[in-house]
Amino acid sequence: MNTQWKRLLGLNVTGLLLLLSWALPHGLPWTDLDDRIFWAFNQWITPENGLWDDLLALLNTRFFDAASFGVMGVLFAIAMRRDPRPDRLRRWFGIGVTMLLTAGVIAIVTNKAITYGHPSPTRFFEHAARLTDIVSIPTKDSASNSFPGDHGLMLMIFAGFMLRFADRRTAAWSVAFVLLLSAPRIMVGAHWFSDVYMGA
Repeated sequence: MNTQWKRLLGLNVTGLLLLLSWALPHGLPWTDLDDRIFWAFNQWITPENGLWDDLLALLNTRFFDAASFGVMGVLFAIAMRRDPRPDRLRRWFGIGVTMLLTAGVIAIVTNKAITYGHPSPTRFFEHAARLTDIVSIPTKDSASNSFPGDHGLMLMIFAGFMLRFADRRTAAWSVAFVLLLSAPRIMVGAHWFSDVYMGA
């Protein structure tokens, strides 16, 4: 078995183990981790932390979502420019179309085929601090069904394509931006940690 097949097998086994760990009774250890991460951030959402509240609100607006897609577009352009192949434009056009189709199909499947769901932490915990009760900025801090994390899912699809087709530096930046750009939803309680990093 060559290195490429070993890597593919290893990644699939890792994914299966993650899924099995989530399927354990009561979702342990994910439930405990979800609770700890949520309350670690939620305790800082108070009227006394006005600047922090405003920053979190801005990071969870539609404008920030659009900016996230803009970052992906810039990384895509950088990867295309760094590709030394003479037919790079045609190659990256094909990669882009395939990536968009993949994202569309996965979005449809997650919306139609996955029947499991649960409310976000801010709706699950009755006494959780809600950012929308503190700031005037239109922002997202809750969801009736937060599984899987759709925002994180799209970021991960992009990073997956970059890991496969882009140069190492651009691929590394893509993975870093998955962490940075998906974090705000978790920090305000619009998604559980596992919705993004296991569900997506």
